[in-house]
Amino acid sequence: MPELVVTALLAPSRLTLKLLRAFMWSLVFSAALVAAAVYSCIALTHVLCRPRRGCCGRPRRTPPACLSDPALGEHCFLTLKSSGLRLHYVSAGCGNGPLMLFLHGFPENWFSWRYQLREFQSRFHVVAVDLRGYGSSDAPRDVDCYTIDLLMADIQDVILGLGYSKCILVAHDWGALLAWNFSIYYPSLVERMVVVSAAPMSVYQDYSIRHIGQFFRSNYVFLFQLPWLPEKLLSLSDFQILKTTLTHHKRGIPHLRPNELEAFLYDFSQPSGLTGPLNYYRNIFRDFPLEPQELATPTLLLWGEKDTYFEQGLVGAISSRFVPGRLEAHILPGVGHWIPQSHPEEMHQYMWAFLQDLLD
Repeated sequence: MPELVVTALLAPSRLTLKLLRAFMWSLVFSAALVAAAVYSCIALTHVLCRPRRGCCGRPRRTPPACLSDPALGEHCFLTLKSSGLRLHYVSAGCGNGPLMLFLHGFPENWFSWRYQLREFQSRFHVVAVDLRGYGSSDAPRDVDCYTIDLLMADIQDVILGLGYSKCILVAHDWGALLAWNFSIYYPSLVERMVVVSAAPMSVYQDYSIRHIGQFFRSNYVFLFQLPWLPEKLLSLSDFQILKTTLTHHKRGIPHLRPNELEAFLYDFSQPSGLTGPLNYYRNIFRDFPLEPQELATPTLLLWGEKDTYFEQGLVGAISSRFVPGRLEAHILPGVGHWIPQSHPEEMHQYMWAFLQDLLD
């Protein structure tokens, strides 16, 4: 068929897609402006209530001692083959079994896996990375350096760079979003997957369109589309919004100690420490609309009944995309979003049972 005819036949579809994307971006930025107004009021209230903290985040000069706890593992760096960037990771149990690779969420870092590093190092080589832009890992400033494709390439480079051909991928929040995509595009590198509190991007997209309540739960995503303002608001009153997110008595991490809170704030308080993590969100709508994708990697899915950020109905939506028999899903009653830190014992019980046949 002549190229001109093909172009003419495809023109209506291309035009429709461009119009759909233009409409989507108009909605996104409208929502971003509303979210900016709301979060600006919240941040200014924190400043007025705590005037001694000032309008900027206090730079932390020394990392808290818990970040160098030898019981958690050895601190290492890996230069990635695809990008040349250096990623920081903590490793324990090398030689004890298969690679168990941990991917953290926001606003966290490798330290969010401290309980799992202790628990599984006796039978696995456990590795918790600081994702690109976080902690001691390299943090490019350009938004385009944080696309999903580049972040998935990082995960591939970590697995192969550590000398493995596959891994057990354990992920939470943003790390879990990356893990879902990685299991689709690099299935041979993932033997099993443990996902906590996150849905695949295509599932999240379709579910949110049908359930407006999910948009309200994810309102911060729209704020983070804007340049520089989110960094400023999150740092006001010495990072009070982040402190509230992590320590709130209902929505935060129960019993989070002050030094553990500082383990997260230390990285974000460094120059441009928030820009890399927020650039993840600035790429989240880049590929809209997404096509439905079949999920086939054997997966353990853990979900908190009281998750503030994601509706429980997403679990059913995820299940509907799976090849039968490949998903084991559990909704933990009375539990919130931060399962690896808030309820590690329950998480470990489910993980040991899910992985037992690999150890027999």
